[in-house]
Amino acid sequence: MFERAGHLVYRGRWTLLVLSLAAALLVAPLGMELFGRMADGGFEDPRADSTTAARWSDDWYGEHAPDVVVLYHHPSVKARDPRYKKAVHDALRALPAEHVGALATYWTTGSKLMVSKDGRSTYALVTLKGDKQAGYAAVAERLRRATNLQVSIGGPVPLLKELNDQTAADLARAEAISMPVLLVLLVVVFGSLVAAGLPLLVGAFAVLGALVLLRLLTEVTEVSVFSLNVVTMLGLGLAVDYSLFVLKAFREEIAAGATSEQAVVRTMATAGRTVAFSGLTVATALLGLLVFPQMFLRSIGLGAAAVVLVAMGAALVVLPAALGVLGRRVNALRLTPDLGNGGHSGGMWHAVASSVMRRPVLYFVAVAAVLVALAAPFLHVTFGNVDHRVLPADSESRRVAEIVDRDFGRNSMAAVDVHVLVERSFAEAPARPGPLGQGHAAISAVTPVTPDDADPLAARLRRLPHVTGVDVAGLSQDNGAVRLAVRYDVDPMSAEAQRLVTAIRTLSPPGSPPGSPPEPNVRRVVVGGPTAAQMDLMDSLAARLPWMALVVGSVTAVLLFAAFGSVVLPVKALLMNVLSIGASLGVIVWAFQDGHLASVLGFTSTGTVEATVTVLILAVVFGLSMDYELFLLSRVRAEWLRTGDNTAAVAAGLRQTGGVITSAALLLLVVIGAFSTAGITIVKLLGVGLFVAIVVDATLVRALLVPATMRLMGGANWWLPRPLRALHRRVELREPAAAPGTPAVREQPCTGERGRPRAEGGPRWERIGRERDRVVRATPDGTGWTWVEVDR
Repeated sequence: MFERAGHLVYRGRWTLLVLSLAAALLVAPLGMELFGRMADGGFEDPRADSTTAARWSDDWYGEHAPDVVVLYHHPSVKARDPRYKKAVHDALRALPAEHVGALATYWTTGSKLMVSKDGRSTYALVTLKGDKQAGYAAVAERLRRATNLQVSIGGPVPLLKELNDQTAADLARAEAISMPVLLVLLVVVFGSLVAAGLPLLVGAFAVLGALVLLRLLTEVTEVSVFSLNVVTMLGLGLAVDYSLFVLKAFREEIAAGATSEQAVVRTMATAGRTVAFSGLTVATALLGLLVFPQMFLRSIGLGAAAVVLVAMGAALVVLPAALGVLGRRVNALRLTPDLGNGGHSGGMWHAVASSVMRRPVLYFVAVAAVLVALAAPFLHVTFGNVDHRVLPADSESRRVAEIVDRDFGRNSMAAVDVHVLVERSFAEAPARPGPLGQGHAAISAVTPVTPDDADPLAARLRRLPHVTGVDVAGLSQDNGAVRLAVRYDVDPMSAEAQRLVTAIRTLSPPGSPPGSPPEPNVRRVVVGGPTAAQMDLMDSLAARLPWMALVVGSVTAVLLFAAFGSVVLPVKALLMNVLSIGASLGVIVWAFQDGHLASVLGFTSTGTVEATVTVLILAVVFGLSMDYELFLLSRVRAEWLRTGDNTAAVAAGLRQTGGVITSAALLLLVVIGAFSTAGITIVKLLGVGLFVAIVVDATLVRALLVPATMRLMGGANWWLPRPLRALHRRVELREPAAAPGTPAVREQPCTGERGRPRAEGGPRWERIGRERDRVVRATPDGTGWTWVEVDR
């Protein structure tokens, strides 16, 4: 399959390059349209009670959530001064009516919560019409024209604008940092400027593909503003990674004397096969995010999976086509000695492989202990939500939110939102039925809803712990509902606040069964607000996380079964990934929740870890960890098929892939490290999590733990029950067994039964690799003999 694809790519190399370049130029303007089309939020479950409460608040009471919070301050004059009122109202009256839907101030509402504790600050709430971003752009400067008052602007719409601006700036900075460093490292690895530039070319295709795919996704669904950095980081990193493996294999084939076409075909059959399986595995892990209902996870899952496939496609189509055109000129413009085409014996990785094979128990115990220690902080994890603190400390929107929370009534904008649906009766007895059109009313009148309907429930709510007040926030006659705002004196994300929400949700009359309405005249109570939203989010993630694990684990196991023909290796690979993920999450808790890296990375520790980002890290780390597992096991599998010797195969696989996996990991770390400089805390958190996971995976896990466990398990690694052998023969996609760098060498099987010589007069000897001998060995299934090469 892959050899055929290699022939096709080589023969159509010029056509593929021209079409790829033309497509990139055509879609580039579309990708640039992405900025400004992304949405904030997306962390809620659409079917949760808290989401229902937020929707009712908008739809039922005519009180849409404010889009802009305008904070006013005077160093000496207090808000009760008429001059203060005049300055604020004059500025608000000057706003264009076509963009402003509603205004609310301290003087129009009479709410004391809208005046600071010292009386010198107040805020106005502005609701915009139509396109929120366009409306905000039209009124932003006019909002600041309040005479003699200091004005700061925050709220959801300005916050989203700052997130968009920060995301674009972070992306530009990450690319400016990573590209030069990648080029230098690639030159060091390959020695040639031409070879070093090719992975960056593929990376550029992947980044452009990320922008275009996310832009197209905005036509069918909301796309999180946080997805841009995440998707481009993965696209660029994996494109460079995949290109490194393909380019290294091609240069080895050229160095061994192959023609350009032979080198492309052989590269596609070896490195191309592994890259394809890796891309499918990583994409599968990311598509597992679709089991969650949160827009944040779904949009990143779709975008990231798509860009992984784009990176894989570019590495398997654009890069081989370019290599077919360049041929031996891939090594042109040499600047340094070639460090990327060394032999498989000797050196550091030979020493590591030999040491691990001699002392597998020691390495297994030591590495497992280190990984458990790294994962230990995750045992005290506390999950929180995303708020204004994801932005840098100098962000205006963040400052406004912090001032309102600090200087005004505590949680004045984070009350528990309680919707009380009351029982209603007919306002008068229905008329006696008569002939059509007589004695009937089109609609039978019902009793109106008043604040008094919620008084008994409000009285009970006021007696709950930490409640400081209960106010009527709205009435809906059409839906028979009273909206209550329950204010409290603890942090919205604290355990006390969560217990308060639970108490409100489970409130019922004394002696009544659980789930009964809290009052005789109440049909239903729906609770919302930040605390309820966080609780619903955690319940949603916990309910769907096992399904994600089942789906991703099952599909990954099937792919590994097809690749390696074993039922043991897929299980072992999944367990190794769990260790990598645990270490990554443990370091995240230590760094972000406990705040040990707050000053180093420049963020504000909230004492929590955002739950949805944790799930995202789990999916991405799983995919990336399986990436390196596939590269290692592909070579071990090929050696096992050649020799039938498990220990020799594991040692040779580690020796042959250790250098390239380390180089690929280093290049990916450069990309992720550059994106970790982002000003948005969520991107920092994801970057640090991935950085730790890759370091752990490429060193402790793939270089030491995996070889040690395979050495201990021996031939059991390759166990395949007889009923599954026929199935595997149908789905197997085997890498050719010859070692890299020896393209002219092929296995020469003996067709006779075991113990019988070949009837055609014995084997035909072929040229073999340097420092290697050809010997006869039994085939792995024991049904015949085969000629194999071994190290001298």
